[in-house]
Order: sequence, then structure tokens, then C-alpha cells
Amino acid sequence: QVQLVESGGGLVQPGGSLRLSCATSRNIFSIYAMGWYRQAPGKQRELVANIISGTTNYADNVKGRFTISRDNAKNTIYLQMNSLKPEDTAVYYCNVVFTDTFGEIGYWGQGTQVTVSS
Repeated sequence: QVQLVESGGGLVQPGGSLRLSCATSRNIFSIYAMGWYRQAPGKQRELVANIISGTTNYADNVKGRFTISRDNAKNTIYLQMNSLKPEDTAVYYCNVVFTDTFGEIGYWGQGTQVTVSS
């Protein structure tokens, strides 16, 4: 099994910054896709940012504020979040899709809480 361990969440004031990390137990040099999703209470899980087939996508309400990236040497995926707003409060989940012998297999992190409040 592949394990994804998230860290970096917490409480931050509006306008502040956080960097979420997603460490994987496998090499991520070559992956099919990776992304970050979030789910607020009473709402559906939504895409924050992802990279598929070399194309980076951001939700409209995070463009210019969030950046998705990765460090292959550390087998880690990141989400840099700047200028945070109360509306960003949610549980954030990372997702990585690996290409295996029989196709693509996706894995989810355990989720990390991000709370933006004064």
C-alpha cells in the first residue's frame, strides 16, 4: 500500500499563510496526476488545485493565492497558501495517482484542518 501523510494545517489569521505538505511512501518522479481538494462543513469536496498531463488547474477562488508544487527528492507534494480568507476554512486532502502495471491507482491523504479566523 501507498501511504500519504499530510501536515502543515492549523489556525491562522486572515491574510496569513500556510504551507501544506503531503509526504508519500513511494517515488513520485513519475506520476499520472496529483492534486489538493478541500471540504467545508455541509459542503461537497471541491478541487483546489491539481496537475494532470502537465496542465496545472486552480479553482477560481484561489488563483493568484495558492500554488501547487512538488519535491521529487523528498517524495513530497506541497500547497502554498497565501492571503488566506475565512472562506478557505476546510479540511484539505491531497491525492496522488500512480501509474501501475494494470492502470492508474489513486491514494488519499488523511486530511488536515485549516482554519482561518481572527
